[in-house]
Amino acid sequence: MRRHLPLLPTAALLAALLGLALLTPLTPEAGAAVRAAGDQPYASYWHPNTLLAWDPATDPDARFNRSRVPLRPRVSDPALKANANARAGEGKIAALVSFGPTSDNPSQGSDNPHHYAFGHWQYIDTLVFWGGSASEGLILAPNATVIDAAHRNGVKVYGTVFFPPTAYGGQIQWVRDFTQKTGSTYPVADKLAQVARHYGFDGWFINQETAGGDAALATELRGAMRYARSLGPVEFMWYDAMTESGAVSWQDALTSANDSFLQEGSLRTSDSMFLDFGWSASGLSSSRTLARSLGRGEYELYSGIDTEANGYNTSVPWASVFPAGQPHVTSLGIYRPEWTFTSSTGRADSHAREARYWVGANGDPSDTTTTSAWKGLAHYVPESSPVTAKPFVTSFGAGQGDFFHSGGVRVSSNGWNNLSLQDVPPTYRWLVGSSGSRLTPSIDYTDAYEGGSSLRLSGTLDAVNTVRLYQTKLPVAGDTKLSVVLKTPAAGPTRLKAAVSFTDAPTTFTTLDLGSTATTGWERKTLDLSAFGGRTIAQIGLQAAPAVGSVPSYDVRVGQLAVYDGAVDTAAAPTGVTVLGTTDVSPTRKSLRLSWTASATGSVHHYEVYRRGADGTRIFLGATPNDALFVPRLDRAGTETTTTLDVEAVSTEYGRSPAATTTVGWSGATESNLALNRPATASGQCNSSETPAKAVNGSVSGGNSDKWCTTTSAKWLEVDLGAVRTLSRFTVKHAAAGGESASWNTRDFTLKVRGSTADPWTTAATVTGNTAATTTHPVNTTARYVRLEITRPTQTTDPAARIYEWEAWGT
Repeated sequence: MRRHLPLLPTAALLAALLGLALLTPLTPEAGAAVRAAGDQPYASYWHPNTLLAWDPATDPDARFNRSRVPLRPRVSDPALKANANARAGEGKIAALVSFGPTSDNPSQGSDNPHHYAFGHWQYIDTLVFWGGSASEGLILAPNATVIDAAHRNGVKVYGTVFFPPTAYGGQIQWVRDFTQKTGSTYPVADKLAQVARHYGFDGWFINQETAGGDAALATELRGAMRYARSLGPVEFMWYDAMTESGAVSWQDALTSANDSFLQEGSLRTSDSMFLDFGWSASGLSSSRTLARSLGRGEYELYSGIDTEANGYNTSVPWASVFPAGQPHVTSLGIYRPEWTFTSSTGRADSHAREARYWVGANGDPSDTTTTSAWKGLAHYVPESSPVTAKPFVTSFGAGQGDFFHSGGVRVSSNGWNNLSLQDVPPTYRWLVGSSGSRLTPSIDYTDAYEGGSSLRLSGTLDAVNTVRLYQTKLPVAGDTKLSVVLKTPAAGPTRLKAAVSFTDAPTTFTTLDLGSTATTGWERKTLDLSAFGGRTIAQIGLQAAPAVGSVPSYDVRVGQLAVYDGAVDTAAAPTGVTVLGTTDVSPTRKSLRLSWTASATGSVHHYEVYRRGADGTRIFLGATPNDALFVPRLDRAGTETTTTLDVEAVSTEYGRSPAATTTVGWSGATESNLALNRPATASGQCNSSETPAKAVNGSVSGGNSDKWCTTTSAKWLEVDLGAVRTLSRFTVKHAAAGGESASWNTRDFTLKVRGSTADPWTTAATVTGNTAATTTHPVNTTARYVRLEITRPTQTTDPAARIYEWEAWGT
């Protein structure tokens, strides 16, 4: 985007500013080859020519990047919009969001509970998985977790194709590579369509800002998009930068200079256009007129606003795009709404910023009255809801947590994030009607029935409080049930009712009493809706009321809310659980990749993976809707020689299948770092303090002098293990592991071994294109002498090799 290129890594930025040539990027294929079979899979990224070599059958990470959640239809009843100013059926919202860096973005979440978990899907229609950089890759596919969460909420997801300005490493040859032709086909466009189909997302955002093009190249870009669209369901959003002449010239509008990137005569080029940030009222008005003259709608134009730096303090001429009391002029494109997370001081602050950003300063989408120019997006756009079919189940999971619960039982005390497990958030956050004090609804991270959070209603209860939660379109049959799992601080009356309205009277609630609790634990209340058979539920909420007087400290948690027919269904157990590979993180800890065959019958929401203890207890390891899961941490219990893993299917009604099992073996002997404090020699050293011994001293925290460094033309480091030993892996800790710039991480190197000085060196592993601070390289060999040879020491032209630690693990 013009003026803001925050995702360019330091190495690329320095290279661009110094006029240095950028090095060959680490492709997903190369990265996968470097990584062990049990290592972390990452989201995919490519340059145009490396994408041509991509094949999901040979990319070991591809299986972990697939979404299994189809795009859900949505409903938006104008009678149920929260804000009177919001205009239904007009302007839409597209959000360009960065959930992580281009490289090293985990495919299936991670063990970090502090992650951006977007929770206001009801206001957006399209999410662009923003990223890409000259040094890493220009073409970025969204990871599975974001696709799963977006599709569950009825939101389309686009990957990004980013051709950066030449000042930031852009090369016009990359654009020409992108548009190369074979006969009448565009091979890169073929791959774009294949990636979208295989991974299960909806289209691509094309951001072409590299100077040096011409009219012929611009014509081929349009041809490539039209060709890809003809291959099947793949959409394109074009960014207003390159014009039909081939020059990069931001129009800030739809004009005669760029309109053929949207529509060219009778040919539909792209599905929408993102207008750059400098738009004006007159420019948007003329854009609307031109779009209509082309046979296109003005709401296919997204007027961009840049909130990366200032969030809801960004100055936006709202009246130019969403004039009060008049039809919207265009749709709205938001650049980097994750400011609410990146600028925050913690989870609570992030949630407060998110609420103000989307629903306004009052935290109430129906009341956006404020002296601030930023009223919240709820002021302009009504809510949409994907709750259009049964079963509907929510445990108010946010896609992250500090623990994991299953059926109210804590099965893991480790933090996590995984948007694939995010439930559909409440449509209204928050709408509370009361003639007295209003209760405070919140997502509570201190307790959960399923996952890592629940809904909490707290405050002074001195009048009837009606909490509108979900807009729905759920037909009621003769066996339809509404189930609520809740918890109270003390046994006794809940003073809570389920509240439902129907499409024949959508604003009138019927309430059903949830009665009393017998304990202080989670209890399920199941309500029979058969009396309403033939009607369709329009809203679901909760209503709390004091019996007499008031309840000064009302506090109820809702762990699950469900609407389903008949008995709770289960799915068949998965089969064929297979350990695809393991990596020994330490002698008592592994990471691993698992796969299985999906359940043959039943509708599955997700699969959960557990390790089984000797006493029969189970510890949660992870979950996914997919048929493959990366487990970042499996700990050995005592001296066990094998660990049993269970995989169970959780149905869309949260019934659980029997477990399918497999085992993971542990070595009988304890592994250790055999290179630790062993004699080390090298080709040279940068100074007297940066000796080879510093690379085997077991430390990376001693500052810049706690490393081996050399600038010799041939760069090598050797360690004598003292005797022939059995080796299982090498670990290399590069510059960033010791706190130095990631641009100095070793890029290309080879690991070699031999049994004696009379033997030739044998290559154990070859690495090209590394960018990581720490790399692990599994081997299965024996050796006394080990050697690290460095052929490209950094990401730039800096000639110094910097190795903070080199470990040789084995027995």
